[in-house]
Amino acid sequence: MTRIIAGRWGGRRLTVPTGDGTRPTSDRVRESMFASLNSLLGGFDGLRVLDLYAGSGALGLEALSRGAVHADLVESYAKAARTIQRNVKELGAPAEVHAVTAQRFVDEESGPWDVVFLDPPYAVPNAEIEAILTALRPYLDPDAVVVVERAKRDPFDWPEGFEGLRDKAYGDTRLWYGH
Repeated sequence: MTRIIAGRWGGRRLTVPTGDGTRPTSDRVRESMFASLNSLLGGFDGLRVLDLYAGSGALGLEALSRGAVHADLVESYAKAARTIQRNVKELGAPAEVHAVTAQRFVDEESGPWDVVFLDPPYAVPNAEIEAILTALRPYLDPDAVVVVERAKRDPFDWPEGFEGLRDKAYGDTRLWYGH
């Protein structure tokens, strides 16, 4: 079960795609992630969010629940994109679902965004993540925070133009925060 942890929709359950096309971030990891983001950002009120590889949309929807004003939820897996659309509709969330690849989205859209989540399948190579981050850089607010979620065993380095702020492991998952 995936649920919204806090904010106006706190406790609401989200539909998650069935099958192995997505890997939902656990409630424990999301709770820690949002506590870190809250301290780095000073809250979510008025922020614009980009959730790449959105899965169920849980990360972007959590940010909206906590006060963000808009989220772009990007998911190329059609079944997951339909699930996200259902979650957005049920919550009445101010979000737009984009059923395209993360790379195509960043090549065709522009921000600005204040918070970006990159939670790709673990099989996605770091070179692809770095290319997406490099393409996103011009569209980020100067104070934007980016969170990359990967397997703990996979190394990750921020591309040129980004500064790492912190990283933390939770079981087999590691989160990197940068700007």
